[in-house]
Amino acid sequence: MAQRNGGRGEVPQRLLAIATRLFAERGYERTSVQEIVDAAGVTKGALYHYFGSKDDLLHEIYGRLLRLQQQRLDAVAGSGAPVAERLRAAAADVVVSSIENIDDATIFFRSMHQLGPEQLKKVRAERRRYHERFRALVEEGQQAGIFSTATPADLVVFYHFGAVHQLSQWYRPEGPMTPQEIGDHLADLLMRALRP
Repeated sequence: MAQRNGGRGEVPQRLLAIATRLFAERGYERTSVQEIVDAAGVTKGALYHYFGSKDDLLHEIYGRLLRLQQQRLDAVAGSGAPVAERLRAAAADVVVSSIENIDDATIFFRSMHQLGPEQLKKVRAERRRYHERFRALVEEGQQAGIFSTATPADLVVFYHFGAVHQLSQWYRPEGPMTPQEIGDHLADLLMRALRP
């Protein structure tokens, strides 16, 4: 969703912060626009000035996480490092960035089905772009003989992202491992699965 005025002002950021907190605590479907604007101390008109709908808030919450992850993946994938290093770094980063933004990730995976058809179409296209760039790393390594070709690249991607999507079910900030340690463990599992 295109935010008017670039979405850089205090009001849109406050609305996003409040919506994120409320959606994470109560769920998207159980949070009303009125509750969001009351907690943010603004009017509905202010919300609709920056976001066209509650769907647009949900889309932006997910969009900011995906933009961050896409930017980081593009940087890693485009570096001159060997493909195994690039894939491992990308695999760890998507875990770490998901944990560091766990409310955003939780909201999205819990509530994606609530999006309207147009927003859902946009989200799927954004996710597809990310997955295709990740898959290209797997395919590069497979074609070079560095990774096993026993499992198709698409299934390798689904395997890793299945673990990422489940983080919100079990990750706890007070747990024994840091986000980076969890990312490293899951990335290492992926790399072991790809050994020829």
